[in-house]
Amino acid sequence: MQIIQDHLLSTDYLNHKELKMLFTDNQHPFQIRRYNRNEVVLLEGEDIDGLYMQVSGRTKITTSVITGKALLLRFCSAISIMGDIELIQKVPIQSQVTAVEETDFIFINKTYIRNKLMKDLAFLKELLKHTTYKLQTCTTASRINLLASVESRFASYLCTVRNGDTFGKEIHTTNSVEIASLIGTTSRHLNRVIEKFVNEKMIEKKKKEIIVIDWEKIENISGGLRYE
Repeated sequence: MQIIQDHLLSTDYLNHKELKMLFTDNQHPFQIRRYNRNEVVLLEGEDIDGLYMQVSGRTKITTSVITGKALLLRFCSAISIMGDIELIQKVPIQSQVTAVEETDFIFINKTYIRNKLMKDLAFLKELLKHTTYKLQTCTTASRINLLASVESRFASYLCTVRNGDTFGKEIHTTNSVEIASLIGTTSRHLNRVIEKFVNEKMIEKKKKEIIVIDWEKIENISGGLRYE
């Protein structure tokens, strides 16, 4: 991790609408923290040191399971907020955050957050929006993964990514192992489903790319379920 700026939050970093909503004045102490590709930003189980606002790059969010393996939850890009649940609930870091590419964060330490910003109603309102979005998407994904067949899950995944909404972008990947993790199955099982869809001429594979050639069938298999 490299600290590339340590200053008061200036208007140069507040051009994005969501950051303007978070910070109603520009006199907050902050750091710009830069992480290289594959560098861990937040380590599951450790104490949180402040609030992280992703302003560039791409990160992946994972959580460990009983077997010791990591379960992929989503990818994040700007603007994403991390550390909110831990700061509010006063619990250790719940998920590991790793930079997929060079990524910058605005960081504000937890002492300032608790003593100053937690008393700012505008800040709390925007923070609540981000936190409830995480709750909504995680709850929906868990419900689909628990109740739907793998075929339906994969079809739902394809439809969600096709829609191109916020969460569709957050779960988009061309890596079949990562797709399997996102929809709660094994890569072996997913590969069998992909092969079946190919044989039934619903999709085709070109190198690492999956191309849908019959969206009507995919929509029917999804049963209207979406990861959103």
